[in-house]
Order: sequence, then structure tokens, then C-alpha cells
Amino acid sequence: MSGVGLEIRDRVLRIEMARPEKKNALTGAMYDAMSDALDAAERDPAVRVALIHGTRDCFTAGNDLKDFLERPPHSEASPAFRFIQRIATFPKPLIAAVNGAAVGIGTTLLLHCELVYAAPGTRFQLPFVPLGVVPEAGSSVLLPLIAGYQRAAELLILGQPFGVEKAFAAGLVTEVIAAEELLEYARDAALGVAALPPAAVQQAKALMKRRFAPWVAEAMAEEGAIFRERLASPEAKEAMTAFFEKRKPDFSRF
Repeated sequence: MSGVGLEIRDRVLRIEMARPEKKNALTGAMYDAMSDALDAAERDPAVRVALIHGTRDCFTAGNDLKDFLERPPHSEASPAFRFIQRIATFPKPLIAAVNGAAVGIGTTLLLHCELVYAAPGTRFQLPFVPLGVVPEAGSSVLLPLIAGYQRAAELLILGQPFGVEKAFAAGLVTEVIAAEELLEYARDAALGVAALPPAAVQQAKALMKRRFAPWVAEAMAEEGAIFRERLASPEAKEAMTAFFEKRKPDFSRF
């Protein structure tokens, strides 16, 4: 479909977020396409690894806010929340190659990946609080777990862009790779994982995640409920109106 490229080759499912004219901002249809691909990959024994990446200059700018606000997530079955659930429970290894902008879900999805390779100029951001909503994808649990509470609080509450060095220090990135080598390096890593005993790989992943899975599931349910409530709040409306009007939001009256 338009906006998402899919390929299965050498036991690797490759998912490309490909909407470069909008910095690969994600629509509901794109979320559904990626979720469907991961559903099929879970059932297909010929697929052993999933690799997700963006286009040459960008990973993803996060949600397409216009599409998101026209079709707000009313339940956990909405496309965005379905995708979040899918990456959190996908039983096979997930690998990400990240470059350019990695905003919102473009950063939180990395918390569910086994391997994350990023180019030196990548800019990450978790802008949920500045937009009047709350973090998603289990990031309220996973980021403090891997980065430590204060570092997670800085990234999640301030919501400011940060570079690959801070992402590496926070445990979001496995290795920093030159931009011109990034996708090939990530694909080689995927091929290496695909060559390993598949049952052992999946069981190792399950063992590592099992102790934290109940915490993550609980956090995701709570985050989702609060997120949907916050979308209707005056703060969120002011933040998103300001975004479209290209001005700074004014929270002084709240």
C-alpha cells in the first residue's frame, strides 16, 4: 500500500515506512498495514526476523496529526494502539534502522526492538507532554527501566529533541552506524539472527521479556486510557491548535 513498503527475502520481513513527502508521518492505514504484516510474519515459519526502517533521510515524524485528529483512537482496537500492541507482543526478533527524525512512536517503538542501529545525525523526540497528552507504547515503564528514572523523566516530561549520543546512553540504541552503511548493516544483522536456531532465538526473547511483560501490558492499558482522555482536554486542544497554526502554545490560563 501507499506509505508502507513490504518485502520478505532471506527469512527477513522488511517493513519500510515510505511517505517521504510527509517525513514518513504515520496514518491509520499505514499502522494497519504494518500490523497486518507482523501478524502474517508471526504465522509464517519462513519469516524469522522483522526489520523496520524509514526512507533515506527520515525514520518517521510520528503520527500524522491531521489524520490522527480526524480519526482519533477511541479504543485499543484503533490502528495506532493495535500497532503498539503488535510490536509489544511480536514473538520474533525486531530490528530497527533509524535515521533522520524519530518522533513519538518513532522512538517508543524502539523500546520493543532487540537491536537498534542509528545514524549519527538521528534526532529522537518524545513530545507527548508538550502536546498535552501522555507517553504511550509502555514507555512510562520501559524507559525508566532501561535508562533510569531521572534520565527517563527528562526525555518524557520535557519532550525535547535529543541526539544519538543521548539515545545510546539511555539504552535506546545498540550501535551508531554511518548513515551510508546503516540499512545494509542492519540487514546483515537481521540475516545473522535469521541464521540462528529459530526456536532458541524466540525462546530467549520470551525469557528476557517474560518478567516485565505484565508490567508493560498494564502500563500500555493505563497509558492508552489516559491518552484517549487527554486528547479531549483543553491543554491538548491548545497544543495541537498551536502546532497547526505554527505558534507556541499558551498554557498560562490552565
